Amino acid sequence: MKKTGNKLKENLNQKDFIAKGQCVIHLLMTKLEIINVELSVRLKRDVIQMKTGRLKTYKSTCKKMSKKGLEKNFSAALENIHDLIGVRAVCSYVDDIYLVQKMLEEQGDINVLKVKDYIKNPKESGYQSLHMILEVPLVFQGETQWVKAELQLRTAAMDYWANLDHQLRYKKEDSRTHAVTIDQELKKCAEIVEYLDRTMLGIRRQIENI
Repeated sequence: MKKTGNKLKENLNQKDFIAKGQCVIHLLMTKLEIINVELSVRLKRDVIQMKTGRLKTYKSTCKKMSKKGLEKNFSAALENIHDLIGVRAVCSYVDDIYLVQKMLEEQGDINVLKVKDYIKNPKESGYQSLHMILEVPLVFQGETQWVKAELQLRTAAMDYWANLDHQLRYKKEDSRTHAVTIDQELKKCAEIVEYLDRTMLGIRRQIENI
């Protein structure tokens, strides 16, 4: 198993895979920028505040494969781990997220394989975000290959909660006696985030109707 794991690590760190992954990130970031410009002209405000991209680390990939009960090899990772390549876009309002989703679904050169709506159906932890598993055509060294990537769409408030929740849950491992209380407090914070997003959207709509 260790030998297989080492091989997976080598493949994930190969220059070819990293280069392809960075190209896919660049493609998606460019598409998001074009969508933002189009919506900004139409709505007279920015829709996407921030965009980031990343390649999943070996450690994170192994953790996810173990959780899914998968053998740790590169083929299994490519087939089953859809967020090896990830892009995140932070939108101004909740309805902006669905506007961006709709425009992506209308793109002729993107296949939307799956959508997980954790905004309408938050995770038990309180996590909120819209996840889209996409397939994009990458022309690399004369060949066209369809490559999977995950796009996460969320508001600034959702992003703030998710980032701090991630940090705090690592520290929580050292505070198991208080784990239940910490989970409850984090969920309460998620409810505040949902209230904040809903309220800010309501205020914007009131102003638009004046």
